[in-house]
Amino acid sequence: MSRRLRAREQAWKLALAAVIIVPLFAVPLLYLLDVSLESASQFLTDPLSFPHPVVLGNYPSAWAQGNLGQYFLNSVIYTVSATFLSVLFAVFVAFPIARRYARGGSLIYALFLAGFFLPVSIIPLFIEAQKLGLYNTQWGYVLLHLQTGLTLGVLFFVGYFSNIPRDLDESAQLDGCGYLQYVIRILLPLSGPALVTVSIYSAVATWNDLIGPIVFLASEKYFPLTRGLFTFYGQYESEWTLLAAGVFIVALPLVLTFGVIQRYLVRGATAGAVKL
Repeated sequence: MSRRLRAREQAWKLALAAVIIVPLFAVPLLYLLDVSLESASQFLTDPLSFPHPVVLGNYPSAWAQGNLGQYFLNSVIYTVSATFLSVLFAVFVAFPIARRYARGGSLIYALFLAGFFLPVSIIPLFIEAQKLGLYNTQWGYVLLHLQTGLTLGVLFFVGYFSNIPRDLDESAQLDGCGYLQYVIRILLPLSGPALVTVSIYSAVATWNDLIGPIVFLASEKYFPLTRGLFTFYGQYESEWTLLAAGVFIVALPLVLTFGVIQRYLVRGATAGAVKL
């Protein structure tokens, strides 16, 4: 079979896969967008119809009625803090493991690998949070989310740092570069794709967390955006059009961020796939 025929066959396979897979994700999103642009009466009368007229006011109404401004600020604080700290700790844990500077590095790596696949136990975490004073506090909520980026970060950075020549460490040492200075000024700039990959994973997990706010936060002033969506859902009445608009508001920042840095995400994922 010629190269052109193989390329054409591969293109047909990709097109067929796209035809099957894309609707599975696109149809629910398009329906959610449709609901967010309908009036409440239209949705209750005919939930499968197209919006007529288009009600753009659902978005500012959802923002104001759900107090999403305060919740948005809380989500930004939680996401940025948890992502920054988890990535920072992951770098300083992964580097000595990758270079085999630490004794038992392979065992530590194996523990992080096991922790990545094991499910998170909510009840023990809840008991621990209460005993350590982490329950219903902003900094406690951030600390409880470090495990998401830290676990994956160690696995990624170990593989990524293994690709950086050891000669660079020795050259920096000869030039009088200290350990902390070497990691921050030399190692981190060389690890851009891996940093973006781990940061995106940690940010998405923290931003979209729905169970965590329910379990670990009791005060409304500490709620993130995902917890704020419950404002539109009640026992006797639910505002579905405002809820759909709120879901889009929650998803929009991550969609825009992913669109900007998606190329780094792919590069980081391939570069980190190295066996220790």
